[in-house]
Amino acid sequence: MNVYIYTLGCRLNQAESEAIADSFARNGFQLTSPEEADLVIVNSCTVTQKAEQKARRMIRLFARRSEVIVTGCYAAVAPVEISGLSERVTVFSLKEKASLLSLPQHIASALHSGLGLHDAIRSFSFRSTDPFAFDASSFQYHSRSYLKIQDGCDNSCGYCRTTIARGPSVSLPASEVVERALRLEAEGFHEIMLTGVNLTMYDHEGDGLGGLVEKLLKALGSGMRMRLSSMEPDHVDDRLLDTLADKRMQPHFHIPIQSASDKVLEKAARRYSISHVDYIISRLRSAKDDPFIACDVIAGLPGEGEKEFMETYDFLSSHDFAAMHVFPYSPRPGTPLYGDRERPEERVRDERAERLRKLSEAQSRRYVERQLGKTLEVLAEKDDSGTTGNYLKARIILPGHRTPVSGMIYEGAVTSVDPVTISVGR
Repeated sequence: MNVYIYTLGCRLNQAESEAIADSFARNGFQLTSPEEADLVIVNSCTVTQKAEQKARRMIRLFARRSEVIVTGCYAAVAPVEISGLSERVTVFSLKEKASLLSLPQHIASALHSGLGLHDAIRSFSFRSTDPFAFDASSFQYHSRSYLKIQDGCDNSCGYCRTTIARGPSVSLPASEVVERALRLEAEGFHEIMLTGVNLTMYDHEGDGLGGLVEKLLKALGSGMRMRLSSMEPDHVDDRLLDTLADKRMQPHFHIPIQSASDKVLEKAARRYSISHVDYIISRLRSAKDDPFIACDVIAGLPGEGEKEFMETYDFLSSHDFAAMHVFPYSPRPGTPLYGDRERPEERVRDERAERLRKLSEAQSRRYVERQLGKTLEVLAEKDDSGTTGNYLKARIILPGHRTPVSGMIYEGAVTSVDPVTISVGR
């Protein structure tokens, strides 16, 4: 039987989808294209209205020819709405997402006993609420491994629905994190990305993320690269920043800034000042040579007038980010800022978002052009493509026209940047 997994949203969703895919593959299912799939699993997102709209559109499309299971954050906040999209749709709440790891074995047994796929899915009664059951040993869609270490969030940012969907912060014990990381290393992976809803909130009442990274660096070998999926500023401390100088920590960082106006940050209940973000960026650049630093920014948050927008624009411009993920503010039901009237009209919001996108494009070009002549490591993916340590897509050229081996690390000089081309000799 053929299965397709469609993922929207954050890297944590990607990590969880990989674990679900791994479970289906280990139970004899074929992971295929959506056109060939008998079953489609949609791992959804609720961060914006557009994310929900896209999920609904794709669910309807998939349900025309396949059975569809929907899970994720959108499924947590709108299960009735989703169930009504088609009779072929079954909703697994976000808290029950880990149950999908046991579903393949149940479906295989039910089909063998004569049930159809729809009835097999509906007869599945087992429910797991363990957020750390997602422990894949193989990864179907990525060459690097993902390790989920945290879930939920204790903050209640004024615009964010994810806290409502995911609940309070929980952390996987450090000993278990290290054990899982060592298993991934033994499986032959050369890179681990640590993931979570609010990664820097990991064990924030104990040793924190910095203490965990110290333990991982001590336990893992010299050839294992590590990345952090995202760094919320409020729990980034010197202990964490000190670990980033280790050469195994990759020069790629993502910071959800959202606004560079302290007034807007306070109104949105973001628990940091822009001066702290400035300090973090200076430490990242002192730890790594010209690292790839990306950020999230929301245009048109409540409280953002022209002055506050220009504070954000000037900060982003002066700090020369390698990439910016720009979102127009999307009021989310159930959040503190939903219905707040102190926000720009949509036309102004969209104009500001477009200005930020153009700034991002210019800064991204400059960053890529600065890589010419540098020697970089590349993690090979499929065919002759790969990803550098600073998260640039690369084409790998090997002597003698050999094909790079997926999952292996190569080293070479950047010879062109459109697209980035890495010429590799070992």
